[in-house]
Amino acid sequence: MPRVHANGIEIETETRGDLAAGRPLVLVRGLGTQMIQWPEPFLDALVEAGQAVVLFDNRDVGLSTWFDEAGTPDLGEIYKAAAAGTRPPIAYTLDDMADDIAGLLDAHGIETAHVCGMSMGGMLTTVFGARHPTRVRSLVPIMASTGNPALPPATPAAMEALMTPSPTERAAYIAHHVRTSKVIGSPGYPVPDEVRAETAGRVFDRAFHPAGVARQFAAIAASGDRRTALAAITAPTLVIHGLDDPLVTVDGGRDIAATIPGAELLEVPGMGHDLPPGLVERLSTAISTHTAKAEEQR
Repeated sequence: MPRVHANGIEIETETRGDLAAGRPLVLVRGLGTQMIQWPEPFLDALVEAGQAVVLFDNRDVGLSTWFDEAGTPDLGEIYKAAAAGTRPPIAYTLDDMADDIAGLLDAHGIETAHVCGMSMGGMLTTVFGARHPTRVRSLVPIMASTGNPALPPATPAAMEALMTPSPTERAAYIAHHVRTSKVIGSPGYPVPDEVRAETAGRVFDRAFHPAGVARQFAAIAASGDRRTALAAITAPTLVIHGLDDPLVTVDGGRDIAATIPGAELLEVPGMGHDLPPGLVERLSTAISTHTAKAEEQR
C-alpha cells in the first residue's frame, strides 16, 4: 500500500479500480478504525458499479502519521472549553482532518470526487463538503450527525462501550472488540463472533494505537454544532442511517438531511452502527446509484 504526503502529513492509501476511467469515490473511516476494516465485498461491489475507490487511514490511526508528541487529551478540559466557546487544547480539529482529504485528492491527481464516510468519517464527509465545495461531486454521510447539542445521546450501553479503554494485550483486545461491536452493531444483521474476532486481530497486528483514538475523539468533542457550515453545502447528498443505531441515533442522520439543502435520506431498519455483510448489497447499490445520478447532473 503506498503512502503519500498530503496536508503536511503522511497518509497511507490504496486505490481500487481505474481512477482514469471510473467515478472517483473516497471512503472515510470512523473513529479509531483503519481502512482495512472496509468489507471487501462492499469495495468489490462499488468498483463493479463503475467507481474507482480511494481508501486511506485517517491521521493518528493505522499507518498514517501519528501525533503522539501532542500527548493524551483531557476530555474534561475539552468539553469545558467547548462549552465556554474557547478553543480547547487539542492536537487537531475535524477541519484539519477534512483538509487531509483535499490533500489526498491532490496526491492522487484527482480534481473532484464523490466522498462517502461512516460515523466520524461521515462527519468528515460533510465538513469536507462545506470546506471544499469545488472538490465535491457528491456526498454520502453514513451513521453521522451535525453536532447539534439538542440531538438525543447514545444509549448508556453504547456510550459505555465507546468510552471503555481498549486492553493492550492482543487476546484481551480482541475480546473487547467483539463485545463492543456487538453492543453497537446491527440487531437485524448479526455478525458471527469469529468474523468480528478475525477483524480485530488484523487491526491489532497492523497498528494498535489507542492514543490516536483519544485524540480523534477529542477532535469530535471540540467540533461543536456544524449546522451553519453544512447548510451551505450544495453538492448532491445522500444520508444513510440505521434505524437501530444505538451510538449515533437516527436523529443525527435526520438532522443532516434537514440541514443540507436537497439532501436525500435513506433509513435502514435493523441497521446499527456498523456495515454488516447482510447490508453490503443494499448500501453499495444505494451509493452507486447516487454517485451515478450526480454524474449525470454535473
